[in-house]
Amino acid sequence: MVVPESQDKKLSQSGSVGRSQQHSANPSSSQPSGSPQHLSSNGNIPPVNAGLHYESQDYTETDSLLPNELYSGSRFSRSTRAKDAGGSGAPGESLCSMVLQILVPFLLAGLGTVSAGMLLEMVQNWDVFQEITEIFILVPAVLGMKGNLEMTLASRLSTAVNAGKMESSREKWMLIVGNLALKQLQATVLGLLASLMATLLGWMAEGRMPFNHVVLLCSTSVSTAFVASLLQGVAMVGVIIGSKRMGINPDNVATPMAASFGDLITLALLACFSQWFYSFLELYPYVLYLVDLLFLCLIPIWVSVSSKHPATSLLLRTGWEPIITAMVISSIGGLILDKTVSDPNLAGIIVYAPVINGIGGNLVSIQSSRISTNLHMNYSPGEVPEDRRTCHNPCQTFFGSGANHRSAQVLLLLVIPGQLIFVHTIHVMKGGQTLPSPLFIVVFLSASLIQVFSLLCIADCMVHCLWRRGKDPDSYSIPYLTALGDLLGTALLSLAFLMLWCIGDSGNV
Repeated sequence: MVVPESQDKKLSQSGSVGRSQQHSANPSSSQPSGSPQHLSSNGNIPPVNAGLHYESQDYTETDSLLPNELYSGSRFSRSTRAKDAGGSGAPGESLCSMVLQILVPFLLAGLGTVSAGMLLEMVQNWDVFQEITEIFILVPAVLGMKGNLEMTLASRLSTAVNAGKMESSREKWMLIVGNLALKQLQATVLGLLASLMATLLGWMAEGRMPFNHVVLLCSTSVSTAFVASLLQGVAMVGVIIGSKRMGINPDNVATPMAASFGDLITLALLACFSQWFYSFLELYPYVLYLVDLLFLCLIPIWVSVSSKHPATSLLLRTGWEPIITAMVISSIGGLILDKTVSDPNLAGIIVYAPVINGIGGNLVSIQSSRISTNLHMNYSPGEVPEDRRTCHNPCQTFFGSGANHRSAQVLLLLVIPGQLIFVHTIHVMKGGQTLPSPLFIVVFLSASLIQVFSLLCIADCMVHCLWRRGKDPDSYSIPYLTALGDLLGTALLSLAFLMLWCIGDSGNV
């Protein structure tokens, strides 16, 4: 395809991601132009392809995945029309394709959260949960932290795949190994901080905290975070690479697949480690100290490995703020859960808490990842569409002119049928004590809708705001959003159960 020189210059001057499409008979004569830099002047957005030189291309979200013959028209002309129309470079995927790609991992993720809720209801009667109730504060914090690390990894690698930055085998494995090492480091540090936060909140609530309880919380949190992060990180890399080979957009499947059975695995590890360490607490307390020391001694190794790649080296210095803040927010949600579970009238909430929190976080992470990919491939750091330069009317998220308002509509519409399926599954698998009453279903669905609607609106504003300030949304937005999802979900669910109890609905409370 031959593009007039004036058109190419106009596109390059507008800041679009593109290249000069003037081809001669010899392909080597093509010259890249107008490609945005993924490293801002303040160094906040890491380069995905540092050290390698690829031919810059005009990508849409699925161009590096699907063969050209699946689309009508050229990539360049389609991108130009999208930029002229909405300034966003909308992804060239059909509505049906997007729904199918989102639906399967969404249902798998929902079943995983349902299983986690049922497991939590079962283990709440274990000795360690009865004796050391601060473990309930750890539950949202550790589950949220695991989700944050998995989803930010998935979002970063999805953007790299869609932008064609993982074509070189050497660069691909450097990026993967660096990200996995960084994730293990973050999991170890955040596991320790989460236990200290649970200790502080428990002390503030109860006025006391025995030292042996503190040691058990630290050992349990660090061990769970480390092992869960390692297992799920390897699985996440497999999902990303598999999506690329199968021609599926990883933005649609990676983040919910990261959470599909992650909550169940993490909660199972948390329960097993806590009960195991509790059995050692009186007779062999030194075992708990050795566990903490072992994981802390591995920190220099993870630092050394993650510093080898420029992208992860930058995150090693700058990527702590969002995940630590998210851990604090999730811990506050854990305190709400701890106080709610301790009330016998509201004890039935525990089976539904992982469901509402997990589903909200999964849906908003998809939207955040899609918006971030769109910005990476169509705008330079600090440059955003005209209608996203300030926080806007929430309705623009769903009916605006941006590239991802259609996906926001799909994600919001999935809430009601999805939660109905999951509530029914809980009843069928005997997770709930009684058949859900119609009033409970209405209140629960209303809480879920309010949560997801709020999160999608916040995501639209937050991702564009972070990009405008030169920060990479792949690493910053998802921790904040999933933590807010935990806090909103737990608070709204507690309010719903409290309302049902006050009006005398005994069907579930």
